[in-house]
Amino acid sequence: MKIVDIRATTVAVPLEAPLRHASGAHWGRFIRTIVEVITDEGVVGLGELGGGGESAEAAVRGMLPYLKGHDPLQLEQLRWKIMNPTASLYNNRMQIHAALEMACMDAAGKALGIRACDLIGGALRETVPFAAYVFYRLPDPASGRGGETSAEEIVAHARDLKARYGFRAHKLKGGVFPPDHDIAVTRALGAAFPEDGLRLDPNAVWSVEEAIRVGRAIEDLRNDYFEDPTWGLEGMRRVRHFVRIPTATNTVVVNFEQLAANIRQEAVDVVLLDTTFWGGLRQAHKAGTVLETFQYGASVHSSGELGIQLASMLHLGAALPNLAFAADAHYHHLVDDVIVGGKMAYRDGAIAVPQGPGLGVTLDRDKLAQYAECYREVGGYTYDRDPTRPDWYAVVPGNRYADPGR
Repeated sequence: MKIVDIRATTVAVPLEAPLRHASGAHWGRFIRTIVEVITDEGVVGLGELGGGGESAEAAVRGMLPYLKGHDPLQLEQLRWKIMNPTASLYNNRMQIHAALEMACMDAAGKALGIRACDLIGGALRETVPFAAYVFYRLPDPASGRGGETSAEEIVAHARDLKARYGFRAHKLKGGVFPPDHDIAVTRALGAAFPEDGLRLDPNAVWSVEEAIRVGRAIEDLRNDYFEDPTWGLEGMRRVRHFVRIPTATNTVVVNFEQLAANIRQEAVDVVLLDTTFWGGLRQAHKAGTVLETFQYGASVHSSGELGIQLASMLHLGAALPNLAFAADAHYHHLVDDVIVGGKMAYRDGAIAVPQGPGLGVTLDRDKLAQYAECYREVGGYTYDRDPTRPDWYAVVPGNRYADPGR
């Protein structure tokens, strides 16, 4: 089996309401690029990466000269063909490789009749639990949803998510408002869900001193971990020294060099593994085995996935021996998907690992065309801008309220 072509299609899939975060907002839609690897046997493997547009599509298709004739099962060769250090100095191909590796694992699994998780050791579990990802949201006039700002509104939103999906852990995306607001909201969530795990993630916008103050103010709650309260391994190490909550990151440990430094410095307790940020499903799983060796925590990170990347997250979660925490997912905020059958279903806060070969999902061609047209109509957005404050921008860490328009 050999690769003969690569396709890339940008889509815009609507959210229930725009999601606010410390650096800006998701403007009511996720922009993703769907990648297809076509083989000489007619097998089509699926992958996905964040963002899109002509440049992203061209970058993906530009890998065809490297990969034409490549056997999709030769995954280690694939890594060196795309991500060799010299090339990466000039062109960071990490997420492009992630999507292509995803597609090759899908194609190889389909050809061999095995699942993607079988290519990294097999499944230890057949369902993966997820946490409710709770955002401050802007209102959406069409859906009538969103607009949550206060503690009472966020608790009501979390109750709705728990009723709909069965979540047993709740992650607040903080950093949008001053730290004391996030303290109040987190404590309100703790009071509302005393038996559930809590997580607070301000996307690293606080100074070390602010992070310590916030961490100490919520130490008594049932915290899973304190995620990226400040920026950098040194900042995280200092926070960990003063706060009695396990720390976590998805931003400052995203490659093996950073992982080694983290272990030496004892900076962060839990690493959230992302099947795109780490350069692929296999790389994320390798990192998980390192974390297992050194007895560090691991979980699965979400970077705004549709069903194809979610499938890769499920296969990663299935194979990780040290998956000690419910995974992250933005998925419940989507109104639709590009896979056959629509969105995957939550059952008691968990999603079943797909049973079909490869990633176990099938691309819905009609949905792909529908949301490719949606992208052409609405376009992308600037992730690090809040559409309600066009002159505002974040300064990370420690002074995130810079606003030259005031």
